[in-house]
Amino acid sequence: MILPPGISSFEALLQESQAACDALSADDDGLKRELLAHAGNRWSLGVVHALGVGGTLRHAEISRRLNGVTQRMLTRTLRQLERDGLIARHDYDEVPPRVDYRLTELGRGLLVGMVPLWRWVMDNADDFREARKAFDDKTP
Repeated sequence: MILPPGISSFEALLQESQAACDALSADDDGLKRELLAHAGNRWSLGVVHALGVGGTLRHAEISRRLNGVTQRMLTRTLRQLERDGLIARHDYDEVPPRVDYRLTELGRGLLVGMVPLWRWVMDNADDFREARKAFDDKTP
């Protein structure tokens, strides 16, 4: 098992995990849980990835990179990410209106933090398939 930097044993990892869960449980206003939800949200991660790879992009450019996102959902996601400081919106004072988005340092941090999870999923996809097949084969 590969342990994160600074964690010397599985027991230390469990202690760190418990401390994180305790901190999330003690989150009176729900901020930490809401921020954590970005890490599990398809569209939030898609936007963060698109801006990470594409740099500064306009709404339509982001939309083209996110297969299946509706305009309403993309607008909502962009507003949530902006509110949480993960992306920055630049509204040009032009006619016709022009707006673009870019990742902030916080957004880059989220992208950097997600890469190990994405790699882990890719590295273990065959094991997940086998587990699902074994479960489905024994379940009536």
